[in-house]
Amino acid sequence: MEHLMDIIAKTNKSATQVLREFVEAEKLIWPLAASNYKGLEKVEERSFQFDGFEIRAQYNPERMRSSVAEVDKDSIAARQCFLCSENRPEEQDAIAFGDQFVILVNPFPIFKYHFTISSNSHTDQRFMPNVRDLFELSKAMEGFTVFYNGPECGASAPDHLHFQAGESSFMPITTEFEQLKSKARLLHSGEETKVWAFDNYLRKMISVESTSMEEALKMVEIYYNHFQKMQPKKMEPMMNALCTFAGYKWTIHLFPRKAHRPTQFFATGNKHILISPGSVDFGGVFILPRQEDFEKITSHDIIDILDQVCVDQDTFLDLTRKIGDDLAKF
Repeated sequence: MEHLMDIIAKTNKSATQVLREFVEAEKLIWPLAASNYKGLEKVEERSFQFDGFEIRAQYNPERMRSSVAEVDKDSIAARQCFLCSENRPEEQDAIAFGDQFVILVNPFPIFKYHFTISSNSHTDQRFMPNVRDLFELSKAMEGFTVFYNGPECGASAPDHLHFQAGESSFMPITTEFEQLKSKARLLHSGEETKVWAFDNYLRKMISVESTSMEEALKMVEIYYNHFQKMQPKKMEPMMNALCTFAGYKWTIHLFPRKAHRPTQFFATGNKHILISPGSVDFGGVFILPRQEDFEKITSHDIIDILDQVCVDQDTFLDLTRKIGDDLAKF
């Protein structure tokens, strides 16, 4: 198995070129992947405009399995882990990244180029012990956003450590971030690092932008430690993260949550909307595997769903105040 950085050095190609060619090669030998990536041509989208930003709804029936994944202990124990090497399809090739991870083509894509970056070890999904890897991956995979779904926040394999990645241009947050900064609260402004809190983006968001990985990691650690104290009974605080590297700097968006799924997921009749929000939804694309949900969802539903799964304003203010106090000493 070749390593990503070795392939880049040997071929003199960019990471984007290497990874795109990897997807195309997999489609040639893996009928499931070929069929599902071809299916992206038929994916439908609707756009909902809010105050200076948009959220798109995507009808993508191939995402049904992820949306309804049972993530309780009994269900996990009863199935084989689909990320462990011995259980992966023979056609699913891999590119190594460091000693711990392999890059896999995701056969149930949201993006035109969609990857799962899986640990070589069957170990639980955890953020802080692996956040440095998230930053290193985002730098190596420049042009792609690498994201993390927490074990109760959209991960369909909470028992196996993994990230995912897709082209950064796909999610509205990539283009909206610059203009939204003017409406955010600046929690920290240093020579290499800035931190903002976003109160009015429908989802609560803390964003770190830095040319220093070490400073950015420290900012994330401060956020994590305070949020963990606010959810002491959780295996880890409920959260999602999106990380990119561009223009010699990292940007990581952190989304603190209070719920895994909204009431619409469990409702019956016309109130039922099959959605289980993860990082892509927080990035501005609501993934809906049922056409009836895609056709009936409204801007009011989007507001309500995000309100249910995100921390409330009082909690967010408390969290960002504590973070701001620590950052003032930084």
